[in-house]
Amino acid sequence: MYRVISTPVIDWNEIRKRFPVTETVAYLNSAAAGPVSRAARDAALGYYEKMMRDGDVHWNQWLAERETIRNKIARFINAEPDEIGLTTNTSSGMNVIVDALEDRGEVISSILEFPVTTLPWMNRRIPVHPLSPVNGEVRIEDVRGAMTESTGVIALSHVQFSNGFRIDPRELAEIKGSHALVINAAQSAGVFQIDVKRMQIDALCATGHKWMLAGYGSGFVYLSRELLYQTHSRTLGWLSVEDPFAGRNNELRPRHDAAARVELGCPHFAGIFALGAALNLIDEIGIANIQERALELNRTLTSRLEESGWRVLSPLKNENTRSAETLVQVDQPAAAVHQLFRRGVIVTEKPEGIRVATHFFNNEDDIERLMAALSEIRRVT
Repeated sequence: MYRVISTPVIDWNEIRKRFPVTETVAYLNSAAAGPVSRAARDAALGYYEKMMRDGDVHWNQWLAERETIRNKIARFINAEPDEIGLTTNTSSGMNVIVDALEDRGEVISSILEFPVTTLPWMNRRIPVHPLSPVNGEVRIEDVRGAMTESTGVIALSHVQFSNGFRIDPRELAEIKGSHALVINAAQSAGVFQIDVKRMQIDALCATGHKWMLAGYGSGFVYLSRELLYQTHSRTLGWLSVEDPFAGRNNELRPRHDAAARVELGCPHFAGIFALGAALNLIDEIGIANIQERALELNRTLTSRLEESGWRVLSPLKNENTRSAETLVQVDQPAAAVHQLFRRGVIVTEKPEGIRVATHFFNNEDDIERLMAALSEIRRVT
């Protein structure tokens, strides 16, 4: 006899209520900075409340909670805890990655990239070869064609900030050979599934303030265990050694985990705890459900835009490369963003127009509010 296991129906309206921003505006801007939930706010404030009343008497408890959150991040991307370092943003994570790979060779990247994917390599005098997109997409065959004896790193975003193009890291893994695969997950962590082992990612960095909805000052970096043991860090802090509280000044015994390279001093507990609360919500909903919801809303968005005569600049021919952010051509983008804001719709200004992001806390009403506001702007102009 077979037992039917039913999947619980997610009450998206109830989840939406956990984000107070939804009470006043259509917030379609998570690709820039996502709003925090009440739980994430409470996690950060709870730390400050204890620090205000008790000082650092909870230090050991806070350190233990940090390790719990590290384990959550490891499970979130299918890594090991010692491969995870807690950062404050994508830039700090990318620089740790460059530390580990600066001797690997030249870098293959893309013109579409947010500069944090390229500038840290250039700062080390490492040549970067940016590929030109074709119809808004980074093509696997172009990455393969750029590989030479001089190149040793492929550094690309999982989702491009510029037009929302989403690449499959597994396809990059199939052609990377001896190249190290570095992924900037700033625009995917928290909304798309990431499995660093299955995707054969060597290093990855992400921020908590976008799709993870944890606020500024949070993030993480992943360095594969193989990479950790092949390289050493250029930076080190007092907590980076095997027995930091021994206070030894006459010997150096550095740890080999990712945290030793990243967490160089006393932790930014507020950001870490907010990130932990954000991960709890992701676990509660399920990242697969979040991905499905965000993409479903994005399909609704692009259909409504095209029906209304707006030109969508994001590549949409292949559903597998669609993300949850959409670039829309708009004349006078700065003025359009301002006028949308006055009508209670929050989006991002881009040189070509506006960028609209759909996350799981959004709903169809947010999209209709955007469409109505765009219609008003069109009539006025």
